[in-house]
Order: sequence, then C-alpha cells, then structure tokens
Amino acid sequence: MIRIASWNVNSLRVRLEQVVEYLLSNKIDILCLQETKVIDDDFPKEVLEKAGYKCSFIGQKTYNGVAIISKNPPDEVLLSFSKKFEQEKRFILARYNNLTIVNLYVVNGQDPTSQKFQYKINWLNQVNKFIKKDLANAENYLIVGDFNIAPKDEDVYDPESWSGKILCTDKERELLSNLMQLGFKDCFRIFDQKPNLYSWWDYRTGAYRRNRGLRIDLMLANDRLAKACLTSEIDEKPRKNERPSDHAPVMSSFKI
Repeated sequence: MIRIASWNVNSLRVRLEQVVEYLLSNKIDILCLQETKVIDDDFPKEVLEKAGYKCSFIGQKTYNGVAIISKNPPDEVLLSFSKKFEQEKRFILARYNNLTIVNLYVVNGQDPTSQKFQYKINWLNQVNKFIKKDLANAENYLIVGDFNIAPKDEDVYDPESWSGKILCTDKERELLSNLMQLGFKDCFRIFDQKPNLYSWWDYRTGAYRRNRGLRIDLMLANDRLAKACLTSEIDEKPRKNERPSDHAPVMSSFKI
C-alpha cells in the first residue's frame, strides 16, 4: 500500500515543523505541496531529508512554489509543462516506476471579469493538453493539488451565494470536467462521504469555526489507479494547529 497526500501549506518555512509532523505521524509515502513560497536555494531540503524523504521542488520568492516529497527518489522530474507559463512556479511532475504524479497549484483567477481569470483559463487549457499527451506514457497517473475550483455545488458550503463567483464558475468547472473526461476519477468521491466536508476555509470571518469552506484540493486518478484506491480523506487536524494553513491536507491510499 502507498499513501499519497497533497497539501497547500501556504508557506513551507512557516509550517515546516507541521509538515514533518504530518509526514511522520501519518506514514506518508509521497507528499505534494503547494504554495511553498520559497526560492530553490532556501528550500529546507536538509530537514526533510533528515526525516527520511527525498525532495523535488521548484519555487519563487513570496508566491507559488510546488514540491514533491517522497520516501523513494523519482526516476524523472519535470518542472514545466509549457514555456509560455514557466515564469510562475505552479507545476511539477514526478515519475516513480509505474506511477506518474502531477502536482498543480492552479491559478486563482481573482474575478471572472479580470485578466487573471482569462490567464487561469488559458493555463488550464494548456495543462489539459499536456496531460492528454502525457497520459499515454503512464500506467498509473495521479493529478493532485490546489485546483482553485470546487467541482460541484456539494463541494461548497453555500452554493447559492458562490454561484458564478471565482472558484465556482461554469467555465472553471467545464475545464475541470474536460480534464476528468480524459479518464480520471475524483478519489474523494469514489467513496461515500459525509456532507459538508471541505479542504479550504478563508482565514477571515471565522470561516473554519463556522465550517464555511470549499473543497478545492483534489486528487484525480486515472481509471487503473482509481480501481486500486483504498481510501480517500480530508485531514482537518492540521487546520486546528497554531498558525495553520488555510488548507487541510487530503490523502488517498492505493494498492499498487
């Protein structure tokens, strides 16, 4: 069995101790991080290696940044899917024997009427094209990350108030659906889940305390890997930490 997790840590240096604790206490084999917010020279590689993990990463100062932390070193790592979008560090891919993992920090988009929203749409279109092509080379394929898209109304605490707003627009959901139609399943929804389970709560307005959240952190498995999925969950415990990320980690286990 292999345990794979994804977590937007919203600054790795601030939450490094929490990340190490999460890795060790949950016996995670592979952890994908988003919003590391650290340049490569300052990535805390030594601390994570001391804990028994290999690190693949790409980052920039203050914003973005993604990493894949794993017990075993990957056979191959890609740090870009398109030269057009290389400036922002939001993509990393790692291959392990019979498993390919793509870790994404999807553009937020700010507002459906903004240029940043159009940038998000273009970014997602290019990612979809890359994955469609790359998928042919892999046995088991997993896409994880902070998608900044709530797939359906059941993933939103108040669908009516969020209707048409960023993270919940028809266009964003259409592009996510297009990706899933390449042959992916939402690991979390493979299993019966309790209602009102979310992965992100705004720091403001006491959103976590009132459970006003959205499920925007996803793990999408191709059909072969989805059939091997044993569990999938959102772990809210780190959201209760002192100085928490605004996201909770999501974790799935597979028999491969």
